[in-house]
Amino acid sequence: MARRIATAAAFGGGGAGLLGVATVGVLLTEVRLARRTVGGSSDIPPCADGRYGAAFGHRTDRPPLRLGFLGDSTAAGQGVHRTSQTPGALLASGLAALAELPVDFRNVALPGAQSDDLARQVELLLADTDATPDVCVIMIGANDVTHRMPPARSVRHLSEAVRALRAAGCEVIVGTCPDLGTIEPVYQPLRWVARRLSRQLAAAQTIGAVESGGRTVSLGDLLGPEFEARPRELFGPDNYHPSAEGYATAAMAVLPTLCAALGLWPEEERPEPARGEGLLPVEQAAAEAASEGGTEVTASRAPWALLKHRRRRQLPTAEPTDPSSVTG
Repeated sequence: MARRIATAAAFGGGGAGLLGVATVGVLLTEVRLARRTVGGSSDIPPCADGRYGAAFGHRTDRPPLRLGFLGDSTAAGQGVHRTSQTPGALLASGLAALAELPVDFRNVALPGAQSDDLARQVELLLADTDATPDVCVIMIGANDVTHRMPPARSVRHLSEAVRALRAAGCEVIVGTCPDLGTIEPVYQPLRWVARRLSRQLAAAQTIGAVESGGRTVSLGDLLGPEFEARPRELFGPDNYHPSAEGYATAAMAVLPTLCAALGLWPEEERPEPARGEGLLPVEQAAAEAASEGGTEVTASRAPWALLKHRRRRQLPTAEPTDPSSVTG
């Protein structure tokens, strides 16, 4: 695993390299300035747990689908104030519409969480053996970068979580580390370093998740150009978490992979070369995905991985039909 992560870093252009003393001084100054203007929100994310898909409540031929969410503040939906604006609610509603089935949604994500909290979250999600999710989404990594967790340790925790969920019968989709270089109050050269570290972790997460039986969707570069062009619209008031529109953009990228994992997406599981898709060594696929947002990577025959650019669809309105139908 360590060798493949190093190979992915090589494909992606390497690390930050050796920084001069003057550059380090500038970086430390930028870090102090960023801490004054970025984040700090103490808002509690809205609880989106519940049943989605009221129009399909009459279905008796199949049980409702179960969707679980794990991760950090982005997975929890911090930065917005309405349930319908959280990424989990958006994906639950979109999944219900495409599957034409009700979807029971439960979110155990914790704001501020790092990857070493995933084991606790997995245990919470699997505690009720009668309500094991059919599919789970994990969104984590930003706090690992900002708290300088070693990438090998970060990936180990993520891989263990993916394997535990797969062993319980869940499909798993990992939204890899977002691009911290898009945060507006962060200036050069700290912006460049943050981007490089984010992409390297995203590539490493891809390798670990795919080799553990999951699929990944890269979120970093997907939101990067849009955040840079329209930061006031896609960032929330704390300058760190996405706004409602930012979460919707991310959810639209994850939904096709979420549905494909359940056999519900109307695209074949084969590459379309005209769309830049193909079978690549997993480390090369990971590096390419980290630099091109919205890219899906899923396992093929070892050591190959399938790199896909799935077509997106507009998300339906996300409102739980029965917020009391899922407990915990």
